[in-house]
Amino acid sequence: MARLVIAAASVATLSISLGGCQTTLSDVTGSIGDKSEASASADPRRDVQIYRERYRANPKDPTIAVEYGKALRATGERAQAVAVLEQATIANPGNKAVLAGYGRALADNGNFQQAYDALSQAHSPEDPDWRILSAQGAVLDQMGRFEEARQYYASALKIVPDEPSVLSNLALSYMLSKDLAKAEEILRRAHAGRETDPRVRMNLAMVLALQGRQAEAESVLKADLPPDEASARVADLKRLMSKKEATSERGGNRPPDIAKVQTN
Repeated sequence: MARLVIAAASVATLSISLGGCQTTLSDVTGSIGDKSEASASADPRRDVQIYRERYRANPKDPTIAVEYGKALRATGERAQAVAVLEQATIANPGNKAVLAGYGRALADNGNFQQAYDALSQAHSPEDPDWRILSAQGAVLDQMGRFEEARQYYASALKIVPDEPSVLSNLALSYMLSKDLAKAEEILRRAHAGRETDPRVRMNLAMVLALQGRQAEAESVLKADLPPDEASARVADLKRLMSKKEATSERGGNRPPDIAKVQTN
């Protein structure tokens, strides 16, 4: 199984390829139980320096460890993030925020079964967290367990109906299993939400393009955007489609990167 990217809208990105399909999982919320992560840091490398010093001064502090791991993931230092958060789980057994961060770091590093196990420990059925449910679904998708993943998304949507990030994860679960029509249906529902993340728009455009509806895809990308930004988005789409065509010519069958909106 090749690596896949699970990206956090606020901080992290990881890429995974599964069963001939590749997608990118992106987060549009914050970390579980920490709304402050909802916006991406302006300078993640500076964050690494800041939290590294704090972590060295107090390595057993769970909040510092989580933030340090988050910053490391944002700069692509995935193995180091796993190491930091693994030590944090030992120093703070049962801490759900630490377990959630550890699960995300493991997923970033391609350790999907371990990630799922950690996220399961971070979650309490008596007090369900839709962000963890969606994250668990995203990890299951990367393990090829699509039906199980969709049960987690369904549970998340019972808590936050029509949440665009969960809908986008669900849609791209269908994309991974090559049901593009179903993926389009769900992405249109996500795109109709009040606060649509740009990745949802790109995902919808990509699914349309994968069905051969290039003009419609470009129309989706250009809607309500300034001309310069619209042109840039269309250029991105064409680049990704060219990548797909080049892969097909080499005998591959992998769709281009898609921005999957996972809760981080």
